[in-house]
Amino acid sequence: MKKTLTILALTFAVAGAYAQAGTAIKEEGKAAVEKTKEGADNVKAAFASEPAKSVDKAKAKVHKAKAHVHHENAKAAAKEATQ
Repeated sequence: MKKTLTILALTFAVAGAYAQAGTAIKEEGKAAVEKTKEGADNVKAAFASEPAKSVDKAKAKVHKAKAHVHHENAKAAAKEATQ
């Protein structure tokens, strides 16, 4: 009976840690996607004429801001998972 309770308690502890680590991994993935979109918009802006160039630069700034938010969320989730 003690072994069963110990195994059950460890299972719940591991599941909780995995859930927190999963959040950090998911947020880092989102940050990477936004960074890729930012790079794509910067490349488009480099080859575009002026009206489209400004739009692509603005989109790149938005993607950069989103990536920063996702990175900070991932950092916070990782810190929470280690405590």
